[in-house]
Amino acid sequence: MALIVHKYGGTSMGSTERIRNVAKRVAKWARAGHQMVVVPSAMSGETNRLLGLAKELAPASPGADHNRELDMLASTGEQASSALLAIALQAEGLQAVSYAGWQVQVKTDSAYTKARIESIDDARVRADLDAGRVVVITGFQGVDEGGNITTLGRGGSDTSAVAIAAALKAHECLTFTDVDGVYTTDPRVEPDARRLKTVSFEEMLEMASLGSKVLQIRSVEFAGKYKVPLRVLSSFTPWDIDIEEEAKSGTLITFEEDENMEKAVVSGIAFNRDEAKISVLGVPDKPGIAYHILGAVADANIEVDVIIQNLSKDGRTDFSFTVHRNDYARAVDLLKAKVLPTLGAADIVGDTKICKVSIVGIGMRSHVGVASKMFRVLSEEGINIQMISTSEIKTSVVIDEKYMELAVRALHKAFDLDQPES
Repeated sequence: MALIVHKYGGTSMGSTERIRNVAKRVAKWARAGHQMVVVPSAMSGETNRLLGLAKELAPASPGADHNRELDMLASTGEQASSALLAIALQAEGLQAVSYAGWQVQVKTDSAYTKARIESIDDARVRADLDAGRVVVITGFQGVDEGGNITTLGRGGSDTSAVAIAAALKAHECLTFTDVDGVYTTDPRVEPDARRLKTVSFEEMLEMASLGSKVLQIRSVEFAGKYKVPLRVLSSFTPWDIDIEEEAKSGTLITFEEDENMEKAVVSGIAFNRDEAKISVLGVPDKPGIAYHILGAVADANIEVDVIIQNLSKDGRTDFSFTVHRNDYARAVDLLKAKVLPTLGAADIVGDTKICKVSIVGIGMRSHVGVASKMFRVLSEEGINIQMISTSEIKTSVVIDEKYMELAVRALHKAFDLDQPES
């Protein structure tokens, strides 16, 4: 008998009929003798609906108190879906109980709307499992030291599920989504994209950080830190599919690199449309400049991605970096108000029509010339590279947004990702 965690996304929980199918699938696993913990998201569209109502009523200049109430509000979506799933499980003849994050407790810091999990008290859940109950725990939320409800940010249910699996030392965490695994790239951009049977934790971490929306990056970080076996599979297969077949389907995120994985130089192409570039022009080239610029941005809780500082000329240089497109206007305003007057820079310019395209693969460690091949392919397609960022197993380029799909398709073919696995 194994302890298994199932996580279901909003699409899987999108209607009473779909919730009933989730309950039947979970019941199948429970009747096979497994201890079951289920972490559901809110019903699809519900979080957006709730936050839309809040936006209509929000003050002109919302503060921290406003974010606290947003978390109070947004957390109710998962509470509703968890209770509905427990009811559906009871209709299947199982003992089932649902808990909100503050009841378990999933303890977090106090960063409302993007809190981080600090610890999980698993005693209550273990007692229920030992009593033969299926336990349903709300995803996406927890409670801070002051007893305030917090949420973990978009996609936070993935993180909740993996963290709960880690705390319970689960045999495996199965994440049921509206896709049937991790692909070499987004099939909507490249129809020849191929599903991977396995992907290394390092590759998945890079893909998640680079814009692959299959899993939230923090959930992958948790899985890596606590060695939680994680499988991504489809919730749209029939619920009564053979359990042995289901247990081997989808994509397994593995921590052991085998010889076959090494053969593939590049495992996937990731891309992110949500980037914007900011350039601070004519910056004095002296120690501390990068900190002066990026320190103010970090203090405003704005994440910076690719960074480039140009060669100095006449004692001055240009400093460029990318941020999420949603943070672009705030970052520019901040730099103009706080940094530009004290820095002596000439100007701040920006571009919101960029994107990032990346190749990822642990095989890149042992193969030379991978990055140069990427640059050659883009050059042959007439695509200009604005910025470059590399690590041991990835190379990312910032390019004009209008060339994104062309770049993805060209790279996918050039690195033979359309060919079946050997």
